[in-house]
Amino acid sequence: MTRCRLCGSEAMESVVDLGATPPCESFLAADQLDRPEPAYPLHLRVCTDCWLAQLPPLVTPEETFEEYAYFSSYSTSWVEHARTFVDGAVRRLGLGSGDGGAFVVEVASNDGYLLKHVVDRGIRCLGIEPSVNVGAAARDAGVPTLTAFLDPATGAAVRAEHGPADLVAANNVYAHIPDVTGFTRGLRALVADDGWVTIEVQHLLTLIEQNQYDTIYHEHFQYYTVASAIRALASGGLALVDVESLPTHGGSLRLWARPAEAAGEPTRRVADVLAREKAAGLRELSGYTGFSARVAKVRRDLLRFLIDAAERGETVAGYGAPGKGNTLLNHCGIRPDLLPYTVDRNPYKHGRFTPGTRIPVLPPERIAADRPDYVLVLPWNLRAELTEQLSFVHAWGGRLVFPIPELSVVEVKP
Repeated sequence: MTRCRLCGSEAMESVVDLGATPPCESFLAADQLDRPEPAYPLHLRVCTDCWLAQLPPLVTPEETFEEYAYFSSYSTSWVEHARTFVDGAVRRLGLGSGDGGAFVVEVASNDGYLLKHVVDRGIRCLGIEPSVNVGAAARDAGVPTLTAFLDPATGAAVRAEHGPADLVAANNVYAHIPDVTGFTRGLRALVADDGWVTIEVQHLLTLIEQNQYDTIYHEHFQYYTVASAIRALASGGLALVDVESLPTHGGSLRLWARPAEAAGEPTRRVADVLAREKAAGLRELSGYTGFSARVAKVRRDLLRFLIDAAERGETVAGYGAPGKGNTLLNHCGIRPDLLPYTVDRNPYKHGRFTPGTRIPVLPPERIAADRPDYVLVLPWNLRAELTEQLSFVHAWGGRLVFPIPELSVVEVKP
């Protein structure tokens, strides 16, 4: 990478180099195990002019998302998070239903996990989802869904057919597009001149502070602070009005933006988060120094734990097969000798193998059948939800292991 994709600067500095890994959602079928796997460098850099942290666009969105292994509805807490968001947005923006009511669009709407709450309220809506398989699941669930990637032309076409949107939601997608400006212009094309755009995206501040390096993977092209998000939004004609700090994904931002001509002054919360980022040194190289060393310690601690458990004759099983887990497994070099299998609630992944590390993905019932000494929880960001789901391991004295932000072995209460 020689130039920043947002401002064009060549002033790019290394943050952490995780080696080369396969794309994190490219789970393997059994008949693919004897075939070669492509691997791509996973090297995060930051632009010292606009401070956008980014990966080079080595894997295209088309390669990743046209057939996708992630279905949002399999996370109970994530569906509840979406319901809470819809309830709050309806109240905040006064979104009405019925003829002449509001129109809501969600970009990267996945399997309809969020818009189903909009449908239930009788509010007109549309999902724009590039993945054929998960978009089909949304339509089967009664959520109107267009199979497409968002760009200015798609945004204009949807606006011409359905009218301008009062609310455009883009949750956990703003990091997934290499053409930041084109995507933002697509959002502007969708939204009414006095409408709102909400974006949820992981906060680079918590990623750095909490060692959340496993959220660095090829389908995440950039990692935002509020400062860099303001610049990205402005590139497409949007302005930031408000921001919320969320606990999701270990620490996220909910950005409330409007067309620049209707935005007005930002709230005090925007200034407060900008001040936190500046205090953390994220607009100078000092804020990134030491991150690579902390990442290396996470790797050493997890490997030491797994090796010691194996030498004691103790058993370990994985729980979850998220994209972030595959960054962790590949970076640590964990293979089936240390983690014989992981389980996942998503049946799409059952009988498949994790990319790179070739660890089998099995149904969740396998945990109770095998009664392992430890369960390594890969989606650590769902700690509260999964601790409750896995409370049954107490029956045989099993314990949970969380690798991030630092290794934690937890006894489970019944």
